[in-house]
Amino acid sequence: MPADTGLTVRTSPSSRRPAARRPGRVLPAVGAVVAAAAAAAYLAAIAAHPMAAMLKGFDLRVYLGGARQALGHPGGLYAWTYDGHPGIKFTYTPFAALLFAAGLAVPFTALMCLVTGVSVAALVATVGIAFRELGWRGTPRLGVTLVVAGLALWTEPVQRALFLGQVEIVLMALVTWDLCQPDARRLKGAATGVAAGIKLVPLLFIVYLLLTRRFRQAAVAAAAFAVTAAAGFAAFPSASVTWWFGGDFLRAGRAGFVGGEQNQSLRGALTRLIGSVNGAQPAWLIAAAAVTLAGLAAAVLLHRRGLVFAGLMTCALTALLVSPISWDHHWVWLAPGLALLIDTGRRARRALAAAAWSALAAATWAVFAAWPDFWSARAGVLQGGLIGYAPASAWAHGDNPAYAEYHWHGLQLLAGNGELLAGLALFAVALFCVWLAAARDRRRRGPSGKRTM
Repeated sequence: MPADTGLTVRTSPSSRRPAARRPGRVLPAVGAVVAAAAAAAYLAAIAAHPMAAMLKGFDLRVYLGGARQALGHPGGLYAWTYDGHPGIKFTYTPFAALLFAAGLAVPFTALMCLVTGVSVAALVATVGIAFRELGWRGTPRLGVTLVVAGLALWTEPVQRALFLGQVEIVLMALVTWDLCQPDARRLKGAATGVAAGIKLVPLLFIVYLLLTRRFRQAAVAAAAFAVTAAAGFAAFPSASVTWWFGGDFLRAGRAGFVGGEQNQSLRGALTRLIGSVNGAQPAWLIAAAAVTLAGLAAAVLLHRRGLVFAGLMTCALTALLVSPISWDHHWVWLAPGLALLIDTGRRARRALAAAAWSALAAATWAVFAAWPDFWSARAGVLQGGLIGYAPASAWAHGDNPAYAEYHWHGLQLLAGNGELLAGLALFAVALFCVWLAAARDRRRRGPSGKRTM
């Protein structure tokens, strides 16, 4: 994600700087109005539609079904399909199945409401942590947190996560909270390891900890991840053997059609463009390797310059781009990303730069935006942003040349890949900021390599 225009001010979780300009006293009031309006619109949309239109909880049902299968027939956990649909399988770790089993004790409607409430709270907490790490304090921080959280609520990834009963927002909050703790905290990294034990993508954050020389935190995260794997083996040994030694965790197609519209990753886009799941894999491996190296290098350089939160967001963005599957609801990381863009604009030294960063934040929100549909008694939240305007294959799995995604043309290519394209644009901005800072450093050092006054 982008960083400060000059990339020169240093900050860390244990030594944070105040905001560059003190926001007016009106900000808390504005935040309260925006948050209240966003919440009221959401509650009104829920009240105006059947529950299945707004809070269907499809993924939550899959979680519970997988947990029930693990408890009754653990050896068949990764052969099990939800409701007879071959493209809908349990795609999480055995440890995750163990956690989801606790939900079987709660009636589904009550559980769905609980998951929704926890997810909304996790969204607000993540944004609040982001602004804390960026140096905001007191009522200004409260106000800007409410503004951004209210706007983030009405984005397609967040609405999709709430609609499906997904755990993505909670995992994002867990990782953000954990990695924004002071480095002196003895258990820093443990929550990230647990998150990776549920969903493997957060493993990239452990690599990031190693590259930024936070070896103790990386070791704690790796140990916590190992504990989750051990717990999975203890509870469901046969399922764990299938998952870890049978290579199921490497098969992206378990989650459905890799080229499906909802997969807003590099692999998803390349599959759609090339027209074959297997045919796109070599190009994806090359692209993923290049983006991983560039993204982690940029994240590390930002961290070393003291832009710790910008480095963390760059790592998160890299993970979204290179993961084989980054469903639309995985892009909930745009919420703390918006906080970073807004803060960067406020710190810009020139009015033109401030306007540019603010425009980038607004454009990013617009691409991902979603809104309630009060004109249909059955439809809940429109897909929003761009990706809902390209045709998609329903219940798709495996590969088939007839899938709609293989036949996009014109604006459908932009709409269907909208979230990924927005992510690539932000990735390019991050790389440009790092390159610009490095170029300024070289000029200041002069031909002799020493810093000049």
